[in-house]
Amino acid sequence: MFYREAGQFYTSYAKDQGIFQLRQDKYGLWGILFIAFVVVPVGLYLMVQGGLMAASTKDYLYNSIFLLLLVNSMAALGLNILTGYCGQISLGTAAFMGVGAFTAFKFSTGLNYRIQKEDEAGELVSQLIPLLPPIDNPILLVLIAGFVTAIVGVIFGLPSLRIKGFYLAVATLAAQFFLVWCFSRVEWLYDYVSSSTIQIPPLKLFGLVVTGSETVMRNGQEVTIYPAAETKYLICLSLVVFFAFVAKNMVRGRIGRAWMAIRDMDIAAQLIGIRPLATKLLAFAVSSFFCGMAGAMSLIFYLGALEGAEAFNINESFSVLFMVIIGGLGSITGSFLGAAFITLIPIFLVVFLPWLGGQVGVPVDAAVVEHFQFMIFGALIIVFLIMEPLGLARLWQIGKEKLRQWPFPY
Repeated sequence: MFYREAGQFYTSYAKDQGIFQLRQDKYGLWGILFIAFVVVPVGLYLMVQGGLMAASTKDYLYNSIFLLLLVNSMAALGLNILTGYCGQISLGTAAFMGVGAFTAFKFSTGLNYRIQKEDEAGELVSQLIPLLPPIDNPILLVLIAGFVTAIVGVIFGLPSLRIKGFYLAVATLAAQFFLVWCFSRVEWLYDYVSSSTIQIPPLKLFGLVVTGSETVMRNGQEVTIYPAAETKYLICLSLVVFFAFVAKNMVRGRIGRAWMAIRDMDIAAQLIGIRPLATKLLAFAVSSFFCGMAGAMSLIFYLGALEGAEAFNINESFSVLFMVIIGGLGSITGSFLGAAFITLIPIFLVVFLPWLGGQVGVPVDAAVVEHFQFMIFGALIIVFLIMEPLGLARLWQIGKEKLRQWPFPY
């Protein structure tokens, strides 16, 4: 009785076409944001101060669960724009995330390049020369990474004008393999380090340490300040929430309608005046922008250091694709639901399966848990494709429709 249109009137077309058709939806979203921005940080802080939770547990929740969930949500948003709204299949999401991560690293170090010259003894000595002043603002690095990745995405999206479906998937898979090869073979990308790993340098935002550490003098003593997990969480959360609203408004407007027209029938869309090349390339650019930001966020806030060929392999691309399929193609809400499902299910299995094995007297090791993860993900994808192709987002929509009719059956 409390979730329906009764008593809610619109006095303009703008209000009638708003994001929230019901006042309760708007209040519910504000409630979720209040919980994410206020209740979670304050609640965990009070639990640590009250002795109800160890500080290490709080840091684990932030660094291993919340940050990973936010990074996956951003990546799922990007892929959903391309695959769910525009209908262009992509298997190179992880590679585009890698482009974002390496872009953030290079700009944070000033785009170093190596020169070799002889010293007094006649031996070659390598020296790194920065082309630009290093950028120490994490938000600016994330945005730059997104724009650079958008350019790369447009380049690899050019074949989409001539090919589609399975053939486009193979083309993006080729982009995945090529970019991963670059991450491990192009020495300039990882500043010529022998291990081909990259590590983000110390960054600060509004005087707060975000990565690395900072040593300051307090009362005549040196004090080392490390980044607070809450700081990284709130920055990531702000980025994800802001760009989720950007994506939502984009798919509801003229651009989103053009994407969906291309998705449903590209020939008919071309007949009504939509330019397929520009529309598809824009979808690749926007999708890559989101994926690049996700990769930069992964390096800056979540991992801190990584090896590109391992962190952004084909398995990561499939994981993001599973998020979109299970969450719901063509749904912003589905991106978050799918990211939460794929992120939290492995954590649940790591805890539940060994406990279940202990109850029945069967030992369960980490390898068994990993195999169960693949089995469950595969089974769920088959179930969703057969029983509910629109994923968890459709189930959520059906639940809201039932609630609007309750207690009546129709």
